[in-house]
This record gives sequence, C-alpha cells and structure tokens, in this order.
Amino acid sequence: MSEPRPKRKTGNPMGRPSKYTDAIAETICARLSNGESLAQICREDEYPSQQTVYSWLFSHADFLEKYTKAREEQADTNADQILKIADEEPPSYTDEKGRTTLDMTYLAWQKQRIDARKWTAMKLRPKKYGERLAHEGVEGGAPITTSDISTTRLAEVIKNLELKTRAG
Repeated sequence: MSEPRPKRKTGNPMGRPSKYTDAIAETICARLSNGESLAQICREDEYPSQQTVYSWLFSHADFLEKYTKAREEQADTNADQILKIADEEPPSYTDEKGRTTLDMTYLAWQKQRIDARKWTAMKLRPKKYGERLAHEGVEGGAPITTSDISTTRLAEVIKNLELKTRAG
C-alpha cells in the first residue's frame, strides 16, 4: 500500500504574486524609471511575471498611466547614463617599448552600452530622443520635421502635395 499524500499547506500563496496592488505597481514603476528593465524586475520572485504586468496594464488605467510615465522617465535615465559612460576614462596600458595604448575591447564595450541606451531612449521617447529629419517644404514653404515618419513615406507625401498644388 502506498502512503497517503501530504496535505498542501494553506494560507501561504504559492508562486509569484498575481493580484494587483498599488504597492507592487508603484515599485515596478519606480524601478523602471531608474533604468531597470521589466524583464530584470520580473525575474525576482516577489514580483509578478511580465505577462501578469502586461495584463495589469489593460485592466488598471491608473497603472497604465504610471507605467507610461515611468517608461518616459526611463528614457531620460538612459540619456543620463550615456553621458556618464561617455565621460568615463578608458583604461590604458603601456607596453614593453613604453607606448601607451587604450584598451580597445573596453572602448568597444562602452560603445555598445551607449548604443543600447541610445536606441532604447529613442524608442521610449521618439519626440525627444529620436532622429529628426528636416525636409524642404512644398514650393519654398517651411521645412517639415519628423522623428517618426519614414523618409520614403515622407517623400511620397511631399511629392503628392506638390502634384496636387501644381494641378490645382
């Protein structure tokens, strides 16, 4: 005969938290603002899974608003980090002939860190950190500036406007 199965303990929740609380939401947003990724935060056992956080965004309008603001602040944090990384003095070494050179591996790593933060900041706040392209206006008008319309699409729009202007 087999032994009876032990009874499951009650009273202690099992697994990650999945019930929305303002405290968890506030902490997630604060950590996002400080530059941490959602994946990094959600790896910790005391936080819900990413999927749970995403579902909270749809079911809690106040959390969506705070989350959106936190992501914008994260872009600013990334921009601040870029300046800090760029200002770090790279290590150098002197060879046996007395020549001093910089550690090129370190420089490549720093460039990658800067590029990753720059890309993230551009995606999180394109109007502030995105690349802006200025195109000459229609028939000498004011230039058109864009940060989120593709150059090809914008060229098509301008061409259509010019054709309509000439035809009309």
